[in-house]
Amino acid sequence: MTSEEPIRQADPAADEQQDSSVQYGLNDEIVQKIQDAIREGRAEYIQSALAEWHSADIADLIEQLKPKLRSTFLGIMEGKLDPDVYSDLDENVRDHLVDEMAPAQIAAFINELDIDDAVDVLEDLEEEEQQDVLREIPAEDRAALEEGLSYEEDSAGRLMQRDLIAVPEFWSIGHTIDFLRDTVDLPDEFYEIFVVDPRHRPIGTIPLNRAMRSKREVAVRDIMDIEQKLIPVDMDQEDVAYLFQQYRLASAAVVNPSGMLIGVITVDDIVDVISEEAEEDLLLLAGVPEDDLFGNVLSTARIRFPWLLINLFTAMAASAAISMFDATLEAIIALAVLMPIVASMGGNAGTQTLTVAVRAIATKELTSANMFRILNKEMIVASLNGSFFAILIGLITWAWFGDPLISIVIATAMVVNVVVAGTVGMLVPVTLEKLNIDPAIASSVFVTTTTDIIGFVAFLGLATLVLI
Repeated sequence: MTSEEPIRQADPAADEQQDSSVQYGLNDEIVQKIQDAIREGRAEYIQSALAEWHSADIADLIEQLKPKLRSTFLGIMEGKLDPDVYSDLDENVRDHLVDEMAPAQIAAFINELDIDDAVDVLEDLEEEEQQDVLREIPAEDRAALEEGLSYEEDSAGRLMQRDLIAVPEFWSIGHTIDFLRDTVDLPDEFYEIFVVDPRHRPIGTIPLNRAMRSKREVAVRDIMDIEQKLIPVDMDQEDVAYLFQQYRLASAAVVNPSGMLIGVITVDDIVDVISEEAEEDLLLLAGVPEDDLFGNVLSTARIRFPWLLINLFTAMAASAAISMFDATLEAIIALAVLMPIVASMGGNAGTQTLTVAVRAIATKELTSANMFRILNKEMIVASLNGSFFAILIGLITWAWFGDPLISIVIATAMVVNVVVAGTVGMLVPVTLEKLNIDPAIASSVFVTTTTDIIGFVAFLGLATLVLI
């Protein structure tokens, strides 16, 4: 490949017969080639090569560039980047780039974004800088952005688009179609037409495919769907995502406390929410409050420190449990060798149940109505797995140390700890959820600590009773 050969992304449609493993997106070769071009200052080459790239792929490219090359790249691409690139960027990378821009530059690309994406960028700015940027935006657009910022973070108000199609119920389909054709500033994407009453309250919807198939003289009220899912403007985005998943919605109306139609949420926004919520739960289960892959060293360390500190104290609690049996450990050294096995198996079993429970709570599949049935199932599963591994580790221990009593002790402790782990892994997140505490945040600490302590106490306590 020569230095001036176009930088081409993978195209499975074109290459399917040649290479079934080809995928969309970037690869190391593409990124390295662009980094070399940036260092060499070949601006025209880069601009031409990336002219047809999707904004999400360019955002991925910026994230993978070395930090010192990002600003140079943006200088080369100034005026040629789709504003959506900034909304597709990782938050940490975007913050770093925005910090180097003047308010007028930030306002220029923000004003080209959809309202919800623009609000996402603005909310991460310091209050003073946020106001400086807003002053650079025309009054009409500024009012919409300020309204968006006034809603709670992670609420429907932050997600919604203000641009929508709403018509009165007495219109005909012909009148509606003529309106759509004559209106210049239609939304870029919409899936249904909202029907409103004189107070601008939504009373029905008409899917676009139905509107296009209906005769011009048909009245809107005669073909609209009366049943619809209305979203309060202050509803949490996780609940909004649940509505879209549960009822397979393409879009839904957002209403204010008076019931007036003020916006619309579309499925493309919900896909992002679902991904964010799943990522958040996964990170929280590991004690990482937010995605810090592109954060600086100090901020990443600061974010992770509190949970490591908590884990230190819980580990000390487990150590205190072990210290109660120091005489037993001194008498039988084999116990020290085998002890981590019991705690480890319990921890893994608890984590499996915990992960399933936290996700089920998030998707509203685990409720008070079915909790005891699912808990019973998890206890049976834990008993079966505990029994199997108890027999396995018992036989291994017997062959290893030649002492059947030690084998019985570790096998019994294994069953106890795995069953307790399965039970606690279900009960802890359910209890935290009832206390209005996010179960993803604190569950893993409680479950891990409990299984460690129960494992050590069960194993060493039984050993003290049977062997000493």
